[in-house]
Amino acid sequence: MKILHIWNTTASGSTISKFMNRIYKTHSWVITRRQFDLYGHTTYGETSKLGAKLFTLKTILKAMNYDIIHVHAFDKIIPYLKLIYPNKKILLHYRGTDIRGKWDSRIKYWSKADIVFVSTEDLLEDAPSGTIYIPRAVDTDFFYPRGISNYGTAFHVSYKADDLAIKYAKENNLSLTIHDRLKNPIQYQKFGEILSEYEYYIDVKRDNEGRVLDAMSKTGLESLACGLKVIRWDGKVVKELPIRNLPENVVKKLFNIYLEILN
Repeated sequence: MKILHIWNTTASGSTISKFMNRIYKTHSWVITRRQFDLYGHTTYGETSKLGAKLFTLKTILKAMNYDIIHVHAFDKIIPYLKLIYPNKKILLHYRGTDIRGKWDSRIKYWSKADIVFVSTEDLLEDAPSGTIYIPRAVDTDFFYPRGISNYGTAFHVSYKADDLAIKYAKENNLSLTIHDRLKNPIQYQKFGEILSEYEYYIDVKRDNEGRVLDAMSKTGLESLACGLKVIRWDGKVVKELPIRNLPENVVKKLFNIYLEILN
């Protein structure tokens, strides 16, 4: 079975591809644009220096040699893929802000896919019938318990909700570090080490309309995998990574779907 992952939002393609190849001996690969891989998420696969049009052309040609095309967020490529390869199975995987509140405006893209996935349950609310929830996979090669060295501390990645992070830190008597991911990007392979310097991660985000997102972020899940306690959007403290987010469980679910659609 040959699977091409197009784009690599928050390392989703790399994690799925790597663990599926490892466990099921598939032939998966990832391709994305280097310009949009600021944090070095593509630890498995390739990044291209090409501009948008040449990258799209290269990717469409590359897809010729694969059985399944698994597109992450880059929904604009779906109609082209389906036009050129009408008999190939093309799957579209939305991650969050790429589709939240945008289902109607992006129907011309997602309606061409054979299957649509979402990575958080809240995205199912306005999703079309048949949309499948696939939990986010945490790459446990990079995110694992290293031991907590600084008790009473919390880390927060700034995402329009610093006020809530400060509030939750005060309520829990925690010394808070707020990180600006745009001004000081942390490379993905080093992020687990950084997280492990803290006891808590405060996982609160707002969307562009100012609404607090009621879903745990990928960073929140990675923090749990590192052994941190996570304070969610509602102030609740979570202490363990859900087993549904273990990479072996995510790729098992996807592998069974791949088998079903190919048969």
